Amino acid sequence: MVAPLPGLAAVTGLGAAAASALLLAGCSVNVPDPAAPKPSPSASTLSTPTITPGHDAEALAAKDLPLAAGETLAPGDPVLVSSQLEEAPGWSVVHSGLQGETRFAKTDGCVVVVRVSVNQGPLVVPGDDAASTKELFRYLDPGADVDKLTPASLRWGQDSGKPEHRVEFLALESAPSSGGTAALVLARLFSSPTSSIYISIACPDSGTLAEARAEVQSGLAVVPPA
Repeated sequence: MVAPLPGLAAVTGLGAAAASALLLAGCSVNVPDPAAPKPSPSASTLSTPTITPGHDAEALAAKDLPLAAGETLAPGDPVLVSSQLEEAPGWSVVHSGLQGETRFAKTDGCVVVVRVSVNQGPLVVPGDDAASTKELFRYLDPGADVDKLTPASLRWGQDSGKPEHRVEFLALESAPSSGGTAALVLARLFSSPTSSIYISIACPDSGTLAEARAEVQSGLAVVPPA
């Protein structure tokens, strides 16, 4: 089962102190309906994928991957995340691969959580990454207002010597309440490989959140299966 992830409840109205504690402690934010279909356990994977026969990852990485192009990915191996965020000033890795997530922290108080989950078939709307991603948000937090999701993007492919391309995500942002935490969640469920990427960013205020978002978008790259 993919447990509800830290950060999402913060963008859907959870109290600021509780949201901060969840993000820093890695606790679950809610318990989904036991009768709902259960995706398989998640696996943190910031690593080199296996090779899928007949699949041209280089060609895929050579063009943008909007939500509408999800079916161009081959089924099987998950889409992965490559990170250089820890090389940016102030950032460090808190842990990697612990309970299915990689966590980064910045000296200004920002926290980033990256999770790659596999075997997400029960949440997939076949051939529709946008609808599948909305199902992922609903599963992680049944109270999430998917009508407020906005487009976002990350780098697509990790070859810095070639023109940059983008992969589209959906995002949900929460402005901080008085004395609270500003939070942003970026997520996408890739319907063809039935894997998902979830990234949460939590910061002390809107200013540090905007800066952290820019650094995440520069320091993380989404990598197609090889």
